[in-house]
Amino acid sequence: MPLPARRRAPARAFALSACAVAGLAATLPAQADTAPPQFPLRDFFRNPEKAYFRLSDDGKWLGFMQPAVGEGGDAKRMNVFVQALEAGKPVGAARQLTRESARDIAIYRWKGNGTVLYEKDFGGDENVRVVAVDVATGKLTPLTPDGGVRAGIVNELVDDPEHILVQHNQRNKSAFDVYRVNVRTGAAALVAENPGNIVDWTADHAGRVRLAVASDGVNNTVLYRASESESFKPLFSTDFRTQVGPTFFDFDNQRFYALSNRGRDKTALVLIDPAKPDTEQVVYAHPKVDLAGVAYSHKRKVLTQADFQAEKPDRHLFDAPMKTIYERLERQLPGQQIILQSASRNEDQFVVASMSDQTPGARYVYDAASDRLSKLGDINPGLPAAQMAQMKPISYTARDGLVIPGYLTLPPGRPAKNLACIVNPHGGPWARDGWGFNPEVQFLANRGYCVLQMNFRGSTGYGREFWEASFGQWGLKMQDDVTDGAKWLVQQGIADPKRIGIYGGSYGGYATLAGVAFTPELYAAAVDYVGVSNLFTFMKTIPPYWEPMRQQMYAMVGNPDDPKDKARLTATSPALQADRIKTPLFIAQGAKDPRVNKAESDQVVEALKKRGVEVQYLVKDNEGHGFHNEENRFEFYAAMEAFFAQHLRP
Repeated sequence: MPLPARRRAPARAFALSACAVAGLAATLPAQADTAPPQFPLRDFFRNPEKAYFRLSDDGKWLGFMQPAVGEGGDAKRMNVFVQALEAGKPVGAARQLTRESARDIAIYRWKGNGTVLYEKDFGGDENVRVVAVDVATGKLTPLTPDGGVRAGIVNELVDDPEHILVQHNQRNKSAFDVYRVNVRTGAAALVAENPGNIVDWTADHAGRVRLAVASDGVNNTVLYRASESESFKPLFSTDFRTQVGPTFFDFDNQRFYALSNRGRDKTALVLIDPAKPDTEQVVYAHPKVDLAGVAYSHKRKVLTQADFQAEKPDRHLFDAPMKTIYERLERQLPGQQIILQSASRNEDQFVVASMSDQTPGARYVYDAASDRLSKLGDINPGLPAAQMAQMKPISYTARDGLVIPGYLTLPPGRPAKNLACIVNPHGGPWARDGWGFNPEVQFLANRGYCVLQMNFRGSTGYGREFWEASFGQWGLKMQDDVTDGAKWLVQQGIADPKRIGIYGGSYGGYATLAGVAFTPELYAAAVDYVGVSNLFTFMKTIPPYWEPMRQQMYAMVGNPDDPKDKARLTATSPALQADRIKTPLFIAQGAKDPRVNKAESDQVVEALKKRGVEVQYLVKDNEGHGFHNEENRFEFYAAMEAFFAQHLRP
């Protein structure tokens, strides 16, 4: 059984300061004296031989995924296996439970002891289907419709052995209804019909859907009902900048916890009484960053931890038993980041992940009663941690005075001077980069590049003011933050100004295209991965299930139909400024991408080819928003490696 869901915080969608850079050279990571060997590309991007370990409720079975041939194909895909456990160690032969052949399984979980649930889509179209597998017989039971329907699990109903709550948009492609579904038969009963404006549902601990969040795209209203026989009634409304995201009910099902920035800059964990909805009891708030999620003990009915990340991932622990578990694990796994990934229902056995910025680490079964840690395996034994690069938290000050946090990774065994560097803006854009093992970053560092990841304005986790600073700033101040990061590398003497490349995916792909369109002299090569190019066509082709949030997107990015926004959107759409691009460009795109349509890449490629500008184009017909299948990842990264090597000479 997986640990109780960590509910995440609601999505938030050139004069350098001397103090921002002082002393950097003295604090850069210590690197190896000699450069490590070049490890094979496939060692960075292959599927792990075994990973995603999960415990059944009784702790007697271990689930995991590994590459295996499925039905109707000869390619190995990540499929689910099960194996018996005794004293924390796998015994007997593992048994293949699923036989997917077209695409890796994205996620799975146990339902009790006899059923495994997994989710799959079709060629990257993001129309997710939920399927149940009987562990004893291998019988597959689809729990949600196919045929272009997007679905997901709302609540696993851990106290109900036969049912789960799912949501899907079969009735209305822009709205998700909730159903109680029998995992053995697939029989479904409607629990809550979406009137068209509900963007989130929350069930209490008895599995009754009693909270919802309605949105008109700009204003959000938290709705409540005392029982499923009653109608939802509004508790309070906020504009989208003030976010109150219900996480779960308290343990008598009367009040509810929420991650909220109402009346504050940083998102905190609060407790709300529906009888007094305008009052929040603050349970925990971090003074510098937003909370990212919160977890609780189903057995003991107490809060266990709140997660956050300043420079590195961290947690606040609420109760003594959980503190004891982490203290014991930290003694046995010193210097590692530790995550509890799964637990038995009795919460006496756990799957433990240990990792760092230099390794995806190992996985263990931990027996809390005996304090025994049994190793299940290393996730990527082909990459020695000692020969990987260290990721250093840094910050620099943008031209308007805003401090931009980020991470710098230097190639081991090379002086931090006049390096070929890759500027790597993240996707989202309302997301963030964090500290930890990143195979892309490690691959580039192993090939001799320094890598700069910046959390430009709008990145989540840093509070409401930092997030709101991005509104209406695509291609403007958000792009200045990226540009100023590249110039910071040069000022520090780390980057050779003639050998700076830029690479990003999704919004990071947009920032890549904007970088070569608006600052063409800065970059010697660029790789755009499923990136937005035209803000008009992008906004008009968003998936139907984003429709309730359209007005919010207009407020945060711009409205293509509003004359006040048209000039700005035109000026900041790289496809409409393609005549300014002269940097060699490589573009990769999934043909089935529902978020950033293939036309976003097509129009840039066509415009550049007409002008004779070098552009390399890789399209995969069986991929969507990013390449999921292993063979496509190999092809993409091999092409990127050759492209950057040609133009940046690391």
